[in-house]
Amino acid sequence: MTLTETAPEMPPWRLLLGYVRPHRRALFGGALLALATGATGLLLPLVARGLIDDLSQDRPIGRALLGMAALVVTNAAVGALGSYVLRRTAESVVLGARRTLSSYLLRLRIPAVDRSEPGDLMARITSDTTLLREVTTDSLVGLGTGGLTLVATVALMGLVDPVLLGVTLGVVLCAGTVLALIVPRINRASRRAQDAVGAMGASLERTLGALRTVKASGAEDREERTVHAAAEESWRQSVRAARWSAAAGNTAGLAMQIAFITVLAVGGARVATGAIPVGTLVAFLLYVFYLMSPIQQVVGAVTQYQSGTAALARIQEALRLPAEPAAPPAPLPAPGAPPAALAFEDVRFRYADDLPYVHQGVTFAVPARGLTAFVGPSGAGKTTVFSLIERFYEPEAGVISVDGLALDAWELPRLRSAIGYVEQDAPVLSGSLRDNLLLGNPEADEGELARVLRTTRLDGLVGRLPNGLDTLVGHRGTKLSGGERQRVAIARALLRRPRLLLLDEATSQLDAVNEAALRDTVADVARTTTVLVVAHRLSTVTSADRIVVMDAGRVRAVGTHRELVEADPLYAELAATQFLAAAG
Repeated sequence: MTLTETAPEMPPWRLLLGYVRPHRRALFGGALLALATGATGLLLPLVARGLIDDLSQDRPIGRALLGMAALVVTNAAVGALGSYVLRRTAESVVLGARRTLSSYLLRLRIPAVDRSEPGDLMARITSDTTLLREVTTDSLVGLGTGGLTLVATVALMGLVDPVLLGVTLGVVLCAGTVLALIVPRINRASRRAQDAVGAMGASLERTLGALRTVKASGAEDREERTVHAAAEESWRQSVRAARWSAAAGNTAGLAMQIAFITVLAVGGARVATGAIPVGTLVAFLLYVFYLMSPIQQVVGAVTQYQSGTAALARIQEALRLPAEPAAPPAPLPAPGAPPAALAFEDVRFRYADDLPYVHQGVTFAVPARGLTAFVGPSGAGKTTVFSLIERFYEPEAGVISVDGLALDAWELPRLRSAIGYVEQDAPVLSGSLRDNLLLGNPEADEGELARVLRTTRLDGLVGRLPNGLDTLVGHRGTKLSGGERQRVAIARALLRRPRLLLLDEATSQLDAVNEAALRDTVADVARTTTVLVVAHRLSTVTSADRIVVMDAGRVRAVGTHRELVEADPLYAELAATQFLAAAG
């Protein structure tokens, strides 16, 4: 089963339609209301012409006034309702896009995350999806309703006076030529602006994610300049996009003003010669005024779409990052489930094509049940073993199997449901202590939770916290010590009832008393579970059932502590160093 899944490449308008499709009925209803608003507005000049004709011929004007008042009130009411429906629909489109994108990003393959900036990915969910709101209402609906209203207005203007219509269209076509030159520049500037927003988010996330290090290094001013530079670049590109958008809008406005003056001059001459009555000129001038709205709506739709395509392109880029297939979570192992066996056969792996191999033919076998420790110099490939077991990465060659079945034949949720994994830095998520403990097994009952708390010696901590398990631990667990975070991570893994438990230096930040207690816990767990430990402390590995010695991406020896001290010089040197460190 392949782990790589990417969204098919498609033009931005198709991606937009995909987000809009679930809301097409509401969008269609809002468009109809917008058209109704336009229709009532188009009737006003005709009623006004009748009113002027009635006045010139001394006929009663009460009915015409009532008709105009009714049209004005109807126009306002229908317009308000249509605006609400469209805005609500646009917010729903944004919500759908954020759900889709966030779900996809949560399934990204780890190599894709390694190559990306988290701040930039967050900007695609926040600022980029926000632009879909305007694209939905201004571009899709605006282009449709504005275009239809424009056509209807031009048709009515032709009925009122074809000559004046020709004059108006001549001015509008000249403005359209200018707009055709401006629109592509809006697209380019908008894309650069959105990229700059993503870069600013990445820069800020980088700084805030290591704020203690920044402060301790006295680097606030340097990091401040970096963030400010990214913000200024975003400002420059946004201003450039705004400048071109303003030019487009003003071009349309200027065209309508020129059209009005020209129509007034030509129409006045036609009235003077008796070619048309005054009421016809007034009605046509009202249509010229009214024509400005749909033209600006169409121009706005085009310019907004150019801004939206930049955001849609960035969303599309995120959706094309390699991701794991979507699948429902698998049930956790039942209590007493048999432990898992593991084997690596001539596994070769590197993190990127331009990097050296981390594993150069790694081979070892771990039987079901017992404690296996991995030792070796830094960079030997020990942690990578765990990443490959979890299928965070795929080996270039060789076979990794669990229970005799190659990893690529396992359903990914089923594989991970059988594994408990404690990472080297033991991350803790923002939220309550209970949320963190139950992250991997939200169905764990209070009895099971209490047992694990006692096992990991967290019960004393819970008793000291102001709100017990419901105490907030802060961003990345900042309210907990390093040792407490490690114990939380171990407890979280044990609550999953794993058949295979992976501990990556899981006791490195514990004091001697807690380390000894957890060492006993791990030994007890190893009686019913397969436990793999990456360790640098000799005390962690001396009691292991087997020790795998790794060096330069290869397995150089496997055995017990006593066997390896006598048979492998590297292990003997590591053990001696550890003894000296312990003695000191």
